[in-house]
This record gives sequence, structure tokens and C-alpha cells, in this order.
Amino acid sequence: MRTVRRLLRRPAVAGALCALLVSPVPAASDLLSVTRAALANDAQFQSARAQRSASAEKLPQARAGLLPSLSLSGTTQWNDVSVSRPLEGDSRYNSHNFSFQLTQPLFRWANWVQYEQGKLQVLAADALFEQARQDVILRAAQAYFDLLYAQDALESIVAQKGAASEQLELARKSFEVGTVTITDVHEAQSRFDLAGAQEIAARSDIEVKRHALALITGSTPDTLRRLRPDVTFSLPVPARMEDWVERAQSESLAVTAQLANQEIAGREVERQRAGHYPTVDLVATYGQNKTVVTFAGTPLSNESETGTIGVQVAVPLFQGLGQESRVRESAYLLDRAHAEVDLARRNATLLARQSYLGVANGIAQTAALRAALVSSQSSLDANKLGYEVGVRINIDVLNAQQQLYVTRRDLARALYDTVLAQLRLKAAAGQLGEPEIDAVNALLE
Repeated sequence: MRTVRRLLRRPAVAGALCALLVSPVPAASDLLSVTRAALANDAQFQSARAQRSASAEKLPQARAGLLPSLSLSGTTQWNDVSVSRPLEGDSRYNSHNFSFQLTQPLFRWANWVQYEQGKLQVLAADALFEQARQDVILRAAQAYFDLLYAQDALESIVAQKGAASEQLELARKSFEVGTVTITDVHEAQSRFDLAGAQEIAARSDIEVKRHALALITGSTPDTLRRLRPDVTFSLPVPARMEDWVERAQSESLAVTAQLANQEIAGREVERQRAGHYPTVDLVATYGQNKTVVTFAGTPLSNESETGTIGVQVAVPLFQGLGQESRVRESAYLLDRAHAEVDLARRNATLLARQSYLGVANGIAQTAALRAALVSSQSSLDANKLGYEVGVRINIDVLNAQQQLYVTRRDLARALYDTVLAQLRLKAAAGQLGEPEIDAVNALLE
């Protein structure tokens, strides 16, 4: 349990929430404002917040089993009595009584164990809530960069369409003077029409991505700040992948929650075994009884007060073997909890490795695509020149144009994927918070 508390008290995990929960702005222009809007408006996160508040009530409910309980009971009744012997007569009267009972548990081991379970349930709920917070940050970042990529793809297609239009016009003029064949015109027309169809799809995709972002943030931003063209990335610190794997195995919020659940399951076995133990309670009672009887014309009054205090011991002897079954059931559930902790650690390991490799590969890929972009531009320039002097044909220029714009689009995708991989790596280690979002904001224009 100390390990669970230590993990949840990390400043990067527990402290970032308060700073992020602010009112959303009407038009989110950068990742930080989008994240804040998501934390304030995302329905899934609000559900997690309500669940965390509900789970926090487990502790006072469990504590109630250790505190005294006080009950009040009372009755009033009308009595109609007929007597035949030894004297004949009728009597009608009211009787009233009330009593207080105070019970203070002295030894109820199951209640003590349940109180410890209540504290663990709150810790598990805190871990799940923090995990939900990190999840909404990742979803907001994914939607943010998906929209940016959709806009970049549209710009690339529009530029490609413009270049294809220029090449089509040039091919038509060249065909009119007889320097090229009709095939060159058809090829240019085909590329222009294809770019037009891709533009329609790209504009539709932008609308879909815009509404996907609004689903999380509650509003559609007017504009988004883009990544700087010259942005560069460095390897995570620490640079060894195994260090991140170790952090994920011990500090992942999913692992933290499962560790708490495992401890809860272990204490549940102890709580069920306590069903065989005796219970000891301090019981104190106080009561009053008042009866006024008119019998044979003579009023008779009876008033009494009683008070008791003592220790009550209950020893379970036989319960139909039900308690033994509940002990076995809780033992099986503990085995399941062990397996779920193991699964959570394996998933955390996989996520850490994937995210780390995503960052490392993204760095290499962006460097390669930047070099390819320069080469593609040089190839396009050379093909245009060759077409003008007659050593290249129209399809060579069209292919070079397409390669240039595809490379631009791939570079944008690689940049966004690298940023997201950095955020996922932090989340895998339970360290995703506002400082990480600020670091990404520093990379924006």
C-alpha cells in the first residue's frame, strides 16, 4: 500500500490536474488550450471524475463499521382487555414505551479489514482518474495533430493540383504547335482530375477531423498553431529504452491501479476468513415504559425505566458452509488480481517500447524525409528543365511533382507521429502533465 501511495503522490501525476482544469476558450489555438478545453468538456473525462467522487465515498462507508451506532425505537398502542375471572370487568388504555440502544464494536476483525480496503479503493480510484486525465490529454493531442495533418494534406493536394493545371496548360500549348503528342495532354488531364477528386476527399476529411476535435473539447477552434518547419527532436531522457520500460512497469497508472486492486483482493480473503471469528460489542440501552389502566373504575398507573450496559459476544459455530465457500471465492479472485497485475505490467512494457521506438524511428524518419524533400525538389527542377529542352516527357514531370508533394505530406505525418510518440512515452511512465504539453507548445509556430 505504501508503494501505491508513493506513486500517486508524484508531483507530475497528482499536481498537474489542478493547473489544467480551467475554463475553455472559445477558439483553441494551441495544444495547451485544446487540452484545457478537453479536460473541462470531455464527457468521458467528466464520467471518470464522477466515478472517482463516488469511489471516494468507500472510505467513510468502511469507517462507519468501526464507529458506534445509536438507534431509537418506540411504540404506542391501544389496549382493550376483558377480564372474566376472578372479577369481571373491561379495561381500555394506552401504553407507551421507547428505548435507546448504543452499540460500539470492540472486536470485529472483518470491519477493520474492510476499513483498510476502503482506503485502497480510494487509491485505486485516484489512479484510474489520473489515467483518465492522461487519456483525454492524449486523445486531444491526437485530434489536434490529426486536424493539422488533414489541413497539410489538403494544402499539398491543392498545390499538386495547381502544378498539374500548369503542366496541363503547357501540354496543350505544346500539342497545338506539334511538339508533343495527345498522350501528354491526356496524362496531364488525368493527374489534374485525380488531384481534384483527392481535394474533395481531403476537404471532407478536414470536416470530420474538426468535429472529432470538437467532440473532445466542446468547441471547434478557428485556427490551430502548426509545428515549426525547422523543428527537431532529440531522444528521450533517459536515452535507454530499458529505463523507460522499468519506469512503466513500476509507475504506470494502470499498474498502480491494479496493484491497489490486488491488495484489496488480498484483504478480501482476510475479511472472509474473519467470518469465522467471534465478535465483541459494547451494548448500552435505556428505555421507558408508561401504562395507565382504568380497571373496575380505579385508575392504575405503571411507569418504569430500564438501563443496561454490557459486553455482547457472538461466536459463529456453523453457517451452512457458506462462509467457507466465500473464502475460496475470494482466494480465486486474488489469483485473478495477480494475473491482472501481470497483464498490466506487460501492457505497460509494450506501450513503453512502442512509444520509445516511435520517437527514435520518428527522429530518423523525419531526417530522411527532409533529405528526400530536397532531393524531390531537385528532381522536379531537373525534369522541368529536361522537358523544356526535349530530353524529358510530360509524365516525368508529373511523376516528379507527385513525388514532391507526397514527400511533403509524409514529412508532416512523421513530425506529428513523433510528437505523439513522445507524449505516449510519458503517459506510459505515468508522467504526462502540463510540463509535457508546454514542451510541445514550444515547438509550435
